[in-house]
Amino acid sequence: MNFDLILRNARLADGRIVDLGITAGRFAAVAPALAGEGPAQDLGGRLVVPGFVETHLHLDKSCILDRCSSEGSLQDAIAEVAAAKKAFTETDVHDRARRTLEKAILQGTTRIRTHVEIDPRIGLRSFAAIRRLQAEYAWAVDLEICVFPQEGLLNDPGAEELLIQAMEQGADLIGGCPYTDSDPNGQIARIFAIAKRFGTDIDFHLDFDLDPGRMGLDEVCRQTVAQGMGGRVTIGHVTKLSALPPADFAAVAQRLKDAGVAVTVLPATDLFLMGRSFDHNIPRGVTHAHRLSGWGVTCSLATNNVLNPFTPFGDCSLVRIANLYANIAQLGRPAEMAACLDMVTEQSARLLNLKDYGITVGNPADLVVLDAQAPAQAVAELAQPLFGFKRGRRIFTRPQAELHRP
Repeated sequence: MNFDLILRNARLADGRIVDLGITAGRFAAVAPALAGEGPAQDLGGRLVVPGFVETHLHLDKSCILDRCSSEGSLQDAIAEVAAAKKAFTETDVHDRARRTLEKAILQGTTRIRTHVEIDPRIGLRSFAAIRRLQAEYAWAVDLEICVFPQEGLLNDPGAEELLIQAMEQGADLIGGCPYTDSDPNGQIARIFAIAKRFGTDIDFHLDFDLDPGRMGLDEVCRQTVAQGMGGRVTIGHVTKLSALPPADFAAVAQRLKDAGVAVTVLPATDLFLMGRSFDHNIPRGVTHAHRLSGWGVTCSLATNNVLNPFTPFGDCSLVRIANLYANIAQLGRPAEMAACLDMVTEQSARLLNLKDYGITVGNPADLVVLDAQAPAQAVAELAQPLFGFKRGRRIFTRPQAELHRP
C-alpha cells in the first residue's frame, strides 16, 4: 500500500508503538511495523497525541496588559476590560488575537473553542475579527466561536439582539455569564432559549467565587434536563465547588453527571483571581476536575485568558496548564498525571462533541509529537511539542534545544 507519509515508531498514550500511515489528509493505517511505501520519518518512540484541544480561550481580549491594571479582583478585571474594550477596533482585535492563536498552534493545539464578548459597547467588531481568523487559520486549527455577554444580558439593553445577530452570522454556539446579571436565572433561561432556537450547544461562565451558599449550577442542571440538552452544556470556572466539603462535592458531582453537564476548570485564572481577600491560609480556589471526572463528569482543563487582567501571563501551552493543575491538585502518581493530559486531549474532545478526533483510521490526520515517551512524563517535565500535523500537513516545527559542550 502506498501512503503520502509514514510516521514510524510512534508511541500512543496507551503505550503502544505503532506506525501511522497517512493518505489524503487522513489516517489510512495504524499498526505496528506497517508495510507500505511512501516518505517516512522515524519518531523514535516519542509520544504522539491527536492534537491538543483548547476548550476555553478568550482570543478577543488577549494581549492588553499595556492598557490595564492586573492587580485586582474578578470584578476589577471585568471593569478594566470593559473600559479597554470600548476602544477595540476590528483590526486591533484581529492582530492581538492572531498573535495568541499562533502561540497556541506552535504549542500543538489543533482545536479551539474561543469565547467572544458581544454587547452594545463592542458590538460585533470582535466577532468579525475572530471570524476572519477562523477562515485564515483553518489550515492549522479548527476554531469554534462561542459568543456571550460578559457584562450581563437582562440588565444590558441591546445585548440580546446583538447575540442573535452573531448567531445568525455564523457563531457556533452561545454562552452566558449569569453572575454579572441582575437576574442570573433569567439570563440562564434566555441563553437556553437562544440555544434551542439555533440548535447549538451552550457554554456558561459560572459560579466564579468561593461562596457555595448559592450556585447557578443548580439552575443550569435543571434547565439542561428540562430542555433535553444533556451532553450539550458546559460550565466553566465553578470555583465555588472548591469550597465544598467532600459530601456536598459528591452530591454536586452526581447532579452534573445525571444532567449531562460538562465542566471546564481554568487553573491559571482561577488561581490568580480567587482568595484575594485572604491574608493567610489563602485558598487555591481551583475546583478538582479529576475528582469530578472520577464521578463520570466530562472535564477539561483550559487556558482562559492570556496577558490581560484576568490572567497576566500565559504562553498557550496546554501541557503547562496540565502541569499547573497537577501541582495545585497535588497529583504526583503517573496515572494521575496522565489523567491531566487526558483533560487537554481526549476529555476535551468529548466536551466539544468532536466526532472525528483521535488517532484512528479514517479520522483527519491531526497529531502532535512530544519530546516524551509517556503521558505522565510529558506533564511532569513540561515536554515540548516538536512538530505537528493538521489534516496530514505539517503545520509547525519546534527545534530541540542543543547543548554546546566545550
